[in-house]
Amino acid sequence: MKKQECVAMLLAGGEGTRLGPLTKNIAKPAVHFGGKYRIIDFTLSNCRNSGIDTVGVLTQYKPAVLNAHIGNGEAWGMASESGGISILERQVGAPNAYSGTADAIYQNIAYLRAHDPSYVLIISGDHIYNMDYRAMFEHHKASGADATLSVIPVRWEEASRFGIMNTDEHHRITGFAEKPIKPVSNLASMGVYIFNWDVLKACLEQDAKEMTSSHDFGHDIIPGLLAAGAHLSAYPFEGYWKDVGTIESLWESHMDLLGYTPRLQWDHDTWPVLTQERDHPKSHVALSARVNNAMIGDGAAIHGNVSHSVLFDGVRVGENSRILNSVIMPGVQIGKNALILNAVIGEGSIIKDGAIVGKPGGAEIIAIGEKTVVGRHYPAVIPAKLTDTRLNFG
Repeated sequence: MKKQECVAMLLAGGEGTRLGPLTKNIAKPAVHFGGKYRIIDFTLSNCRNSGIDTVGVLTQYKPAVLNAHIGNGEAWGMASESGGISILERQVGAPNAYSGTADAIYQNIAYLRAHDPSYVLIISGDHIYNMDYRAMFEHHKASGADATLSVIPVRWEEASRFGIMNTDEHHRITGFAEKPIKPVSNLASMGVYIFNWDVLKACLEQDAKEMTSSHDFGHDIIPGLLAAGAHLSAYPFEGYWKDVGTIESLWESHMDLLGYTPRLQWDHDTWPVLTQERDHPKSHVALSARVNNAMIGDGAAIHGNVSHSVLFDGVRVGENSRILNSVIMPGVQIGKNALILNAVIGEGSIIKDGAIVGKPGGAEIIAIGEKTVVGRHYPAVIPAKLTDTRLNFG
């Protein structure tokens, strides 16, 4: 891909209300993931590995942590004067919030005009996946489409969460519905779009004039293009992809890391996932208890039993504590004789001696926000007598 032939616009302003307490103080793309990363690292790494070196990042909700994490893009090898990563802001005098995803791009259209690319890649900062955008780009050019949407089949019970489409035998999109109540297909948009720049520019300018529009790609731009007879192509993606917009999906994706099917994998040599290094120095992981099928972050000290869980940097687990099927984010301190199962524990939280967090059976995933103190009588207490046969700590 030639330099400036394609510019990426990364939507990273999501409030993430469905992630509950985890996004009380930070934007959804800044939520920790996978032992040492943040969610946005996957999309930024996809850009870097695909040879896209000009990325505009559109932030909105509580962006301080996210902006600090991205910095000048050096961690992803994109600290460039000619392109690189640019944190984009709303127009002076614009409302306090973007009214939709299309409005977010429109308010930053000057950035695109300055680069004047042939194509614009629109991506989201809250998905977990490894994707070579060059393959999608070649598909787009070969199809002669005005715009291309990357698609993947999802579980039928989840289809109403996504933009759902129908296609013909040539991958041309023949129908599209954003978050339908009764989906007629399970072929979902991944929120990854390639537009011809002239097509996108005309769409955004027209949409901005429509007073009744919600100024959203799924609700307005894509249906409008279809209605106008535009050529929209679907690019089938066969790798791992997860929209981690809910507590359950965030938890599931971490469990996928540990070997559930389909398994999330990345090759650190051929397709590295890059991140901003944390300030603390690397240190030895201290293990004095049983660990079974778990990811343990740098500098952790584990003195209890951990099974099928992801523990981030600096986590401390006290004697006789047990952790099963859980995600423990950086700096969490867990006392002695505690029990944590089917839970996501936010950064810097303190789980006191004897506390019980979570419920057996996996029917509900418990989420604890950052810097929360959990005592023995926390509301998520479960019965002291556990009979669930799946509570196997290896």
